[in-house]
Amino acid sequence: MHGGQQPQKHYGITSSISMAFPREVDHQYTHKLSEAMKPFGVFEDEDELNHRLAVLGKLNTFVKEWIAEISETKNLPPSAITNVGGKIFTFGSYRLGVHTKGADIDALCVSPRHVERTDFFDSFFAKLKLHEEIKDLRVSVIKVYLLCLVAGQIDLLFARLALQSIPDNLDLRGDSHLRNLDIRCIRSLNGCRVTDEILYLVPNKENFRLTLRAIKLWAKRRGIYSNMLGFLGGVSWAMLVARTCQLYPNAVAATLVHKFFLVFSKWEWPNPVLLKQPEDSNLNLPVWDPRVNPSDRYHLMPIITPAYPQQNSTYNVSSSTRTIMSEEFKYGLSVTDDILQGKTDWSKLFQPPNFFLKYKHYIVLTASASTEENQLEWIGLVESKIRVLVGNLERNEYITLAHVNPTSFPGNKESCSENEFVSMWFIGIIFKKVENAESVNIDLTYDIQSFTDTVYRQANNINMLKDGMKIEATHVKKKQLHQYLPVELVQRKKRAPFLFCHSLSPSQPYFKGPPLGPCSQCVLKRGSLLVPLASPSPHPSFPTALPTEHSGAEPELQRREFQAVLSRRQSAGQFQRH
Repeated sequence: MHGGQQPQKHYGITSSISMAFPREVDHQYTHKLSEAMKPFGVFEDEDELNHRLAVLGKLNTFVKEWIAEISETKNLPPSAITNVGGKIFTFGSYRLGVHTKGADIDALCVSPRHVERTDFFDSFFAKLKLHEEIKDLRVSVIKVYLLCLVAGQIDLLFARLALQSIPDNLDLRGDSHLRNLDIRCIRSLNGCRVTDEILYLVPNKENFRLTLRAIKLWAKRRGIYSNMLGFLGGVSWAMLVARTCQLYPNAVAATLVHKFFLVFSKWEWPNPVLLKQPEDSNLNLPVWDPRVNPSDRYHLMPIITPAYPQQNSTYNVSSSTRTIMSEEFKYGLSVTDDILQGKTDWSKLFQPPNFFLKYKHYIVLTASASTEENQLEWIGLVESKIRVLVGNLERNEYITLAHVNPTSFPGNKESCSENEFVSMWFIGIIFKKVENAESVNIDLTYDIQSFTDTVYRQANNINMLKDGMKIEATHVKKKQLHQYLPVELVQRKKRAPFLFCHSLSPSQPYFKGPPLGPCSQCVLKRGSLLVPLASPSPHPSFPTALPTEHSGAEPELQRREFQAVLSRRQSAGQFQRH
């Protein structure tokens, strides 16, 4: 470079879109964003954070003690036992630094080569049972779940490396650690390796973390946060935010949130999102590569993990969920445009949609069991298979979209027996318009029956199915939802009628505004005042400029839209004059 200048570093597989540094107003918007998130409990307080750190430190010591004990039973020399080590690594949202209050901690126990997986699930599990600070303990085929009194739930995976000892300064990012490992250990290591690689590849970790907190909160509030149901999970959202940070390396969180929606509302899927060029470590592990693997060519929204072996973290995405997320990206862009123009505030971004007013048709999926313990097992299996039902519905020639709400709801007490535990999920359906047909009878029996058969067959295969476990799927119309859900979820809020003040003409559109007090010449019915958008002859008691509830569009556009509404309603006799 001329003049001794160093070449400017760029992040990711392309150069940055903008290297612009933040302005003072960008910092102000970022502060407002942070304040808007606080009511949702996304930030952990100092005491809770310190408790978690203390518990993880104790667990790390506990693991070292256990590995030393196991080493002694396997006749290792005393000198080797002293240095055998062992370590707890964290990954996921906790490692990224974006965990919320009371959230689980994802952790990994790494041991040297002489410790077997069976040792972890037998002797380590037995040792944990005796620990006084552990309130509850469960085990599955891949992990141990331990509930600590002060740290919440810790989900603990296991991996052993082909090393004689595990030093405290071990870095898992090196691909050489994967040599001679079985696939279960490689999968266990992958969570830590991906998380560490994401943090390494972003230009500014603090800006990344605040942006990711905002995007995760937005995705949860908008009902598109669930890898299991075909939306995106935590690691996928983290990679999209990381890519945005790479493209705008000097931007602060408020700008990055806006650019996130700008980039991904225009992204041409299925072009993959990559944080770095894939590397081949010559370990012959399967990686995502549509040139080699035909099945990878059918992935609709590929987001590729940056650590070897590279995988697509969004293989569950369907055509419906991609359509829904694409619409939400566009909505997010529209809202953040308004926020950065001062037309609204950050709270609008986190407003949830009303799923139960959006569609005319729904599938109600009901899972029930005779005991609470059986129900917990049963709903876990059923929820993991809902995307099978969505896929069946998408393949129906008369259906254009199947939208599952990630939130499950308890069964209606009136329709459930006393000893029955019920959970419900709702899937919004859009049917194709059939030309030259007044009515078409659409049979969903096969789509639903093949799904229920899949669930029962899976339950049988893993010996889970017990008496009282049932699953049903029913088609209902929007007007029937009140039979399943609280009234406030399914009823549209009634809007107050438009009113007119005597001093202004009937053609002037008004918005209901803040309660400024009665007019000096008249009193408006229903006790509210109406704020004019722009009036050549303002009402005597109105200030010249007032904020309105509907400030998201330009006044001229608002005037045209509401003029049309007023004209229609006037002719229908919906307005009151006084």
